[in-house]
Amino acid sequence: MSRSGSFRQTLQGYTAFFPADLPPVPPVKMEGELRLLLSRADQALGAINTIASVLPSPELFVAMFIQKEALLSSQIEGTQSSLVDVLGVDADQEPVADVGEVVNYIKAMRHGLYRLLKEDFPMSLRLIREIHGVLMQQVRGGKLALAPGEFRDSQNWIGGTNLANARFVPPPPHEMLSALDNLEKYLHIEDDEPVLVRCALIHYQFETIHPFNDGNGRLGRLLVTFYLVWRGVLSEPMLYLSAYLKAHQQEYYDRLQQVRTSGNYEAWVTFFLEGIVTVSAQVVETTKAIQQLERRDIDRVLESSAGHAGVLLLRQLMRQPVVRVQDIERALKISYSKANNLAADMERLGILKQITQGRRNRKFKYDEYVQILSEGTEPIPLG
Repeated sequence: MSRSGSFRQTLQGYTAFFPADLPPVPPVKMEGELRLLLSRADQALGAINTIASVLPSPELFVAMFIQKEALLSSQIEGTQSSLVDVLGVDADQEPVADVGEVVNYIKAMRHGLYRLLKEDFPMSLRLIREIHGVLMQQVRGGKLALAPGEFRDSQNWIGGTNLANARFVPPPPHEMLSALDNLEKYLHIEDDEPVLVRCALIHYQFETIHPFNDGNGRLGRLLVTFYLVWRGVLSEPMLYLSAYLKAHQQEYYDRLQQVRTSGNYEAWVTFFLEGIVTVSAQVVETTKAIQQLERRDIDRVLESSAGHAGVLLLRQLMRQPVVRVQDIERALKISYSKANNLAADMERLGILKQITQGRRNRKFKYDEYVQILSEGTEPIPLG
């Protein structure tokens, strides 16, 4: 028995983990290096909030960063899609399974943020189930999710092929419900515990309870963004923490398991805060790089035959960096012929790059913009 809970044999003969309630007793020791790291993490999020406050169009960056977080979080679970795959989804076609999972993540993120910020809906088990229902919508070619939006009523496990050889077995359903009840209460506790520490504990506890048949990892990472925005620590959902979790995937799993086996919350909180610091710096640098690219390309376009129409297209490409000629036609409300000529002008400038073969239904990408956004989004090799 550690302060995080205990591994116990069930009546059915397998061993499961029974988590202790939050907050931990004794509480997380915020001393020395960990206290300094917390201060750095707070400052790092402050830098994101500052840059978001001065952006002329923060919604453009928010939309792109949500898509990046969705892709990275899905890649942790084995999705093989690239950022271009996700950005190039046709609105009038149902996406294939891997891309559809990422699209569902984006929908779930936007749904949760709308409920929390626009409708003032509280963080709750009801909202978590609602978001899971969006996240696990079936996509073409994908497996049918087991009970989307419903907590599990049977035993699940992580790793291995069965309960006997599993890497980790979460609490049985009846114990799971009481743990979820405590987690919901913990979301609303008002005390002196730092929000970032509380967020780290919430993510750990959710992953340990593992309350759904599928999608627990992705939903647990969604909760990080939801909680930080809901508590007002993050003014815009521009933090793609999954970049750090993907780059340190084995340590991510090991740190979570270390809490369960030894009660070492401090090591997990340290890892989590290091991720906040690292990714916050990446967000700031990526934002600055995109702003510099935008200013440079506007100047280049205005000096070219693309002119004012090219600037309008550039703004559209910031929203939708993978386009077809018909997308340009529709967005700028111009003829197909003019849209085709404009695409050719932008291609000559090196701004657009064709990514499909042939002349029919061509797709282009805003090449340097996508390169900046794509950093760290290469799929994890299988096997």
